[in-house]
Amino acid sequence: MPSLAPRFPETNRPGRLRPFRLALGVASLGACVFSPWASTARAQLPAPTPHRVYVSSEKDNLIQVFDPQGVRLSAIDVCMRPRHMMFSRDHRQIYVSCGDSNQMGVVDVASAKMTGTVALGESPEIFDLSPDGKVAFVSLEDENVMAAYDLQSRARLFEVKTGSEPEGILVMPDGKQAYVTSEVANVVHLIDIAQRKVVKNIRVGTRPRRFVLAADGKELWVSNELGASVSILSTEDHTVKHTLAFKVRGLRASDITPVGMALSPDGKTVWVALGRANHVAEVDRASRQVRNTILVGKRAWGLAAHPDGKTVYVANGLSDNMTLIDTAAGKAVRTVAAGRVPHSVLVQP
Repeated sequence: MPSLAPRFPETNRPGRLRPFRLALGVASLGACVFSPWASTARAQLPAPTPHRVYVSSEKDNLIQVFDPQGVRLSAIDVCMRPRHMMFSRDHRQIYVSCGDSNQMGVVDVASAKMTGTVALGESPEIFDLSPDGKVAFVSLEDENVMAAYDLQSRARLFEVKTGSEPEGILVMPDGKQAYVTSEVANVVHLIDIAQRKVVKNIRVGTRPRRFVLAADGKELWVSNELGASVSILSTEDHTVKHTLAFKVRGLRASDITPVGMALSPDGKTVWVALGRANHVAEVDRASRQVRNTILVGKRAWGLAAHPDGKTVYVANGLSDNMTLIDTAAGKAVRTVAAGRVPHSVLVQP
């Protein structure tokens, strides 16, 4: 029988205290660690090691490294409470936001070492990069802003005020607009980057979290953690066109908490991690129908699809493992330990 205990958002549960942050000291340390010649030497970085899967482990302060079959190979020491990750444009570096040291770690993929940091604001969550890869747009949960950082100079360029607890960020491919979720306000902010201001607030479901851009950039999918749903927005007129509600047999809607999403390489499927429902939904993008729900680990959170489309990797935050889904068979084929509180997944083909 599902729990009758009160349900709280994952990032703001009673009794969950963030570790004490030595923000000033960490920022100073980050300035010392960051190599002054790192940006100029980037062109000489060796090619990334192929066939790797990277998983950020929040409580271990590590990025766990696996092969595509789920065999753990090594781990990379990074900053405190690593969360969201992205590759640089050439895939030779990994950027990782660290929520308790208020930094962005810069990892050299070939050497598997953190080579530098960028000092950020309070409690960085999700980020996205400008189309040229030179600017990071970061949601700062405790400051209620989207902040822009020059990755070469490490300077904070500007900020845009948002609703409380901003999280998801998506920069459009032309670099002109960004979308930001506000978990408390239940809106998606449309931000004009040139004007550096919010130009529209779009009401979505309860506690919106993450984005996926689909349909050749015409659709923006928004996961609503406490709404057991996904809102599908038009990027042309910035309105909600459809709301997809999830159901899992034997579970109440309140137990279904979608957060992470990933688009299949062919653009036909959206994979949605259903959080405490311990399932992943396979959704047909065109019909907006759920084809299948797949049992995985506890609190399915971040996920990523392999570029060949054959495997989806799911970080299970409360069972401390990662599940591999065979997309053709539509079932989980392996679950492996992935450190304490795995958050996000990156795949290097």
